[in-house]
Amino acid sequence: MAAILLALSLFFVVDGQVAAQDPAPPAGGYRFQELPIAYPPGYERLPKRTVREVNPAYTRIRSWISSVGAAIAVNDLTGHGRGDGMCFVDTRTDAVVVTYTPTAPEADRFTPFVLDPAPLPMDAAMAPMGCVPGDFNGDGGMDLLVYYWGRTPVLFLAKAGAPAPAAASYLPRELVANESADGGYHGPRWNTNAVGVGDFAGDGRPALFVGNYFPDSDVLDPHGRNNVQMNTSLSSAGNAGGAHVFRWYAGTAGDQPTATYVPEPNAVPYEASTGWTLAIASADLTGSGRQDVYVANDFGQDFLLHNVSAAGHIRFSVVRGERTPVTPKSFVLGNDSFKGMGIDFADLSRRGRFDMLVSNITTAWGLEESNFVWVNQADSDAAMAKDLGAGTAPFRQEAQEYGLAWSGWSWDVKAADFRNTGDLDVVQTVGFVKGDTDRWAWLQELAMSNDNLLVNPAMWPHVEPGDDIAGHQPLAFYARGDGGKYVDISAPLGLAVPTPTRGIAIADTTGTGALDFAVARQWEAPAFYANQSPGRGAYLDLRLYRPAGGTGGMTATGTPAYGATVRVTTPDGRTRLSQLDGGSGHSGKRDFGVHFGLGAAAGPVEVQVDWRDGAGVQHRQTRPLEPGTHTFLLTDGVQEVRSR
Repeated sequence: MAAILLALSLFFVVDGQVAAQDPAPPAGGYRFQELPIAYPPGYERLPKRTVREVNPAYTRIRSWISSVGAAIAVNDLTGHGRGDGMCFVDTRTDAVVVTYTPTAPEADRFTPFVLDPAPLPMDAAMAPMGCVPGDFNGDGGMDLLVYYWGRTPVLFLAKAGAPAPAAASYLPRELVANESADGGYHGPRWNTNAVGVGDFAGDGRPALFVGNYFPDSDVLDPHGRNNVQMNTSLSSAGNAGGAHVFRWYAGTAGDQPTATYVPEPNAVPYEASTGWTLAIASADLTGSGRQDVYVANDFGQDFLLHNVSAAGHIRFSVVRGERTPVTPKSFVLGNDSFKGMGIDFADLSRRGRFDMLVSNITTAWGLEESNFVWVNQADSDAAMAKDLGAGTAPFRQEAQEYGLAWSGWSWDVKAADFRNTGDLDVVQTVGFVKGDTDRWAWLQELAMSNDNLLVNPAMWPHVEPGDDIAGHQPLAFYARGDGGKYVDISAPLGLAVPTPTRGIAIADTTGTGALDFAVARQWEAPAFYANQSPGRGAYLDLRLYRPAGGTGGMTATGTPAYGATVRVTTPDGRTRLSQLDGGSGHSGKRDFGVHFGLGAAAGPVEVQVDWRDGAGVQHRQTRPLEPGTHTFLLTDGVQEVRSR
């Protein structure tokens, strides 16, 4: 009887926690307008699909297999210093579309086009899953990395002589060398769902962290071999495609550009290299100039990887949180059994330290796990370095305290200050498979089944066209309430469209300090939301570059300063922290601008920039800056320059 009463009391406590929220801030303080996106000529005539062709073993769960792939990125594709170019994956056509944001000025507009990987080998068993902008050969031009199910990623390198983005302006190159005597693809059948980009080697160059989902197999081949499988567990699966890390080795510019990356097979400890990865993010947690990595894995443990790289080699060590007598097992970092699906580093606690936001499945009366808000407990970079060096991750899980614990079947998550108040807002994509027949009961039966059965696709309940699992859950947009907790205000803002969403891309596309955002929708067209919020505060937006040797129509001021971290102190003594994000998240990639909302700050703010130069030497410089947009070239010092 005591046990029953205790269980009932806990139920009502938890149920009350789910329902209770702070009063919402005035939604009138935020305003977004959805604007039409420009498509390539004739695009509307392309056939559109709502489900993929899959391996015969997956036929009866083909809607589950078809639940990912929508992706979006916003960045400076023209080299003019504004993040007003877009690259998105449209699952309806399996096309990678390159276009401009609806807010782009005429000088940054071009005829939208579809990226064509020819002459590289492609076949019907491949589909793009994401697009990552970046300067991957170091010439100052913005390249595009596309990752796939069914093959290894492709680098679309910007040609130095190209005057503007166009299909002919990019040269496709293999990331992983593949020989093809007959024109067919004979490389590994990777199934990649996440790519993270950062300065992991500490050499000022972009390194790549590729996270695969299904093990190498014929997932999308309707005539493929019976070599496919599912996860071995819903809480601790370790039979996925695994992690692959690549270090930048060389790059050349010109009309035949090259980029050479070498694999680092021992970069990630084996225990952390076989998860079903859906998202990757990185940040310099210790002030070392080398970025640490968080890997969000479906069906089991996420991992925080501490960067212990030495010259010429990338290496990570696994660090974990510590459990107290009152800490649930899954609230210990690195020990969770949840479904990690999105990750972002952000100074959410307003302490000048990087915290971490992680998306999980959080549907009430469905699979009600919890999102994670890992709050940084270290008092200094030195204290964090000491803890991580000892294998301990000093983070505490406080999602419920922040009001961010439950949002639905959650995916990408991004924090940004859309009103420039100095407080970060949080945007989260939500929803799984959309249909008319509710299959939650079948999924819950699967969750209670024996793990030994899960690896066989034939043992899974049917998830076919027409079935619905969290298919009508809308995007979540969180703002801080008066009491400090976050509140979802997507409905009054008109953002609560009942369609599954996947990637989020954020950028100041107009150079006015107003952050816009774009959203990728699964099996529907993406959306772009222009920020028209009234009464925004002051802002600081930094464009950070290292010198680059390239020249040409799409060449920027330099190459992005991967790994650069910025700390801003306002006149009231408040400190905030951010970074140049080279490519974090699930399938959404934000622009490279480092943005701070300054609220009512009227005068200069103190800005500290930490970076490594092209020789790997670490630098730090502090200087006062007036609010607004600034472009810096980082060498052995900080030099302000005019953007192209």
